[in-house]
Amino acid sequence: MNAPTQMPTDNDPLRFERWRPVLADSVQEVFSMMVGAQVVIPDQEPSLISEVTGMVGLAGELCGVLCVRCSKDAASKIASHMLGIPVTEADQHRSDSVGEICNMVAGNFKAKIDGLQDKCMLSVPTVITGEDYQFHSLAVGKRIEIGFIFEGEPLWIGLELRS
Repeated sequence: MNAPTQMPTDNDPLRFERWRPVLADSVQEVFSMMVGAQVVIPDQEPSLISEVTGMVGLAGELCGVLCVRCSKDAASKIASHMLGIPVTEADQHRSDSVGEICNMVAGNFKAKIDGLQDKCMLSVPTVITGEDYQFHSLAVGKRIEIGFIFEGEPLWIGLELRS
């Protein structure tokens, strides 16, 4: 685990972009520790498949939402790894698993930002599933989105903050 990153001031023009590698590290650490698998950032952005979206709200010093978006297949693979069960038996656990991964990434991320741990609260995870929905956040402001590959499946992590 790396040393905490300083919480940039509002007049810092690079404030938000400095958090991109922090968020990427958080995702990779959580998948390594809790899923027992690696995620990689590919050379080219993977396609965005949103069949399962997990969301955790952030409130306090940092306000916004962190989300995990993936296919049903990716969500089932996550559940399979987390629970140590065959992927064919994991479908009923995919929503809980994606919600928990989202929660752990949000917690890991805020712990890496110096001074944020006790000044930012996380909501209970919410998970949306289906094939015909669009995700719109009211946290209009800055956005980081990072595409990963997990076991051959695209996985997107997004952090949207209210400015």
